[in-house]
Amino acid sequence: MENEDIKRPLILVVDDVPGNIKTLAATLNQDYEIVFATNGPNALKIASSRELNLILLDIVMPEMDGFEVCQKLKADPATQDIPIIFVTAKNEETDETHGFELGAIDYITKPISPPIVQARVATHIELSRSRHLLEEQNKQLIEAAKLKEEVEHIIRHDLKSPINGMISFAEVLLADETLTDDQKESAHLIKDLGYKTLNMVNLSLGMVRMEQGTYQLEPKPMEMIKLLNGILADISGQIKFKRLNTIITLNNEPVTAEKSCMALGEELLTYSLFANLLKNAVEASPRKQDLNIHLSSDQNDNIVNIAIHNMGTVPEAIRDNFFEKYATSGKAAGTGLGTYSAKLIAETQNGGITMQTSDEEGTTITVNLPQVE
Repeated sequence: MENEDIKRPLILVVDDVPGNIKTLAATLNQDYEIVFATNGPNALKIASSRELNLILLDIVMPEMDGFEVCQKLKADPATQDIPIIFVTAKNEETDETHGFELGAIDYITKPISPPIVQARVATHIELSRSRHLLEEQNKQLIEAAKLKEEVEHIIRHDLKSPINGMISFAEVLLADETLTDDQKESAHLIKDLGYKTLNMVNLSLGMVRMEQGTYQLEPKPMEMIKLLNGILADISGQIKFKRLNTIITLNNEPVTAEKSCMALGEELLTYSLFANLLKNAVEASPRKQDLNIHLSSDQNDNIVNIAIHNMGTVPEAIRDNFFEKYATSGKAAGTGLGTYSAKLIAETQNGGITMQTSDEEGTTITVNLPQVE
């Protein structure tokens, strides 16, 4: 059988009158382990050598009164967190106020009422336990966050080496004048994919900073038609598999080679934003349908709107929290971070994002970004 006394909270009773100690011990010894001291110096020795859960401290004592004992306990890092309740015949308001100023958590006047003492002690023992539990959980969370950051740093560092090697190898190939056009195209593809992967690794740290509101944005002019065409080329395999017809328009007119639509932002962030949205649109679209990308500029508000439309519909279960973290439905491997990160990136770039969906009209996600003035 386990020794229950080992688990019981330990309380130090400090009083120069043995009868008072006996009364408090009789009141509390059923639920708590009791140790006692009849003067301040002994109380300080016990407090520094035992793991106390609570101290019941008399004020009027020879040599060192309870106020001085409390002051010394609170000044010592080893004992400053032990809860102290004054138990005393001094019932002046100024005495009680002084006790709280010194760091006591409660004040019980003599003669004591056993039920009141039991209730007060139980309350403060539980509060102390809860506080310590929260402190321990907080420490664990801090350690976990630190470990996560260290692991992410290692991953980013370790991934960069092979990615940089891949980019360098592609550059070596491109320097070879004997390559055929097809081989050069393949080498360019390797290099582009290497840079995109490297940028995605770098972006992972940026996402954390965006959530914390500490991301330092460095916006530059971006050619949105070129960026969107680049993403469509990257996901051309999925588009062909679904047999989708992709259509890009600018101000309700078909896009031609000379057309341009400039927005202000960071190209890496914007690429990641629209790569997520377009991949989702392709996955959600029924086969053999149109996938429309409508670009428009509002000269009055100095914004560029990019609306992505497909004939799929967003499940009702996630319509109200579509852009919230971990919102997902129907995807076995879905993380629920795609639309959340899209919203985070759009807002970080001083823009916004909205979604409209219906069974009749399909789904349109509209992103607005600052326009280049």
